[in-house]
Amino acid sequence: MSENVSPNSSKSRFTTKELVLTALFAAVITVCAWTAIPIGAVPVTLHTFAVFCALNLLGGRNGTLSFLVYLLLGSIGLPVFAGFKSGIGVILGPTGGYLIGYLIMCLIFWFGTKLFGSKLAVRIILMTIGLAVCYLFGTIWFVYVYSKGDDGISFYSALKICVIPFVPFDLIKLVLSLIITDRIKKYAKI
Repeated sequence: MSENVSPNSSKSRFTTKELVLTALFAAVITVCAWTAIPIGAVPVTLHTFAVFCALNLLGGRNGTLSFLVYLLLGSIGLPVFAGFKSGIGVILGPTGGYLIGYLIMCLIFWFGTKLFGSKLAVRIILMTIGLAVCYLFGTIWFVYVYSKGDDGISFYSALKICVIPFVPFDLIKLVLSLIITDRIKKYAKI
């Protein structure tokens, strides 16, 4: 018996190539998370670089899925987060808001490219907006977690600790990810 497949249903399915690349980028995000320089409460990692690369190479849907796979692997106990940490406690901890912020950043990129296309200027704007939202969500979560204890922290103090030192590095990561992924796309059929 042959199965009827409508043209619209093939767009919602994943090809083998897409699944392999999605899994590969979940692994790349993990390795980049392990590449961390601890400078205070929030370490400098290559998370942002890996997420930008995944979004640029795989597109919004598959880039988001690769980060979601990474997040789920860490949630169930595999040591994929920065500092080889794992578990739901990391997500509920002070820096967990940034992990959720990355997911929001991916969703912004995905829906933004669906609406506005994937030209270079659009991708730059969407990644910058996504990064700002990631910073905002992560900082609000950081303040919330620290305010539960006796030692509260102001939003401005949290920005000084968690965001301001990282902005230049993250903008450099954004530019490098665009350069590298555009070159990869030129030579590889991804």
